[in-house]
Amino acid sequence: MEFPGLGEHCSERSCKQLDFLPLKCDACGEVFCKDHIRYDDHKCSSAYKKKGEIPDIVVGAHMDKDCKYNPAQQKQKIFTNKCLKPGCKRKEMMKVTCEQCGGNFCIKHRHPLDHDCKGSSHPTSKAGYAALMRASQTAFKSAGAIGVPSNGGLQHNRCR
Repeated sequence: MEFPGLGEHCSERSCKQLDFLPLKCDACGEVFCKDHIRYDDHKCSSAYKKKGEIPDIVVGAHMDKDCKYNPAQQKQKIFTNKCLKPGCKRKEMMKVTCEQCGGNFCIKHRHPLDHDCKGSSHPTSKAGYAALMRASQTAFKSAGAIGVPSNGGLQHNRCR
């Protein structure tokens, strides 16, 4: 024999066949050939017995009764991120978090002004916010020593 360590002998006393694809009994842990793997074939004392029924037959009968319970087919929730804006019932597929207050909102209410954010101090109206933005942009443009006029040329501020 060229491969003496390959395969295992069947644990059934009357068989002892050398099997290269041995099967292990899930009840007793012994190794058997394909002819003796069933609990009844090797008279397994550790086999699960309920009213003398084979588990495969019990499960098959249960499936034949059209049992509707199947945890693998349960509907999974896709839209789980509910908007925290009072009165809004929208749910989004992905989480949209406000950077200021950390709340989860829908696309419509994602901006701090749209959900009356209390996270930081900001104007309460959109018009006030827009006015502050225009004022800050104007102040930024006029703050430099070199200005860019509308005609595109450079203008130097000279001291007289």
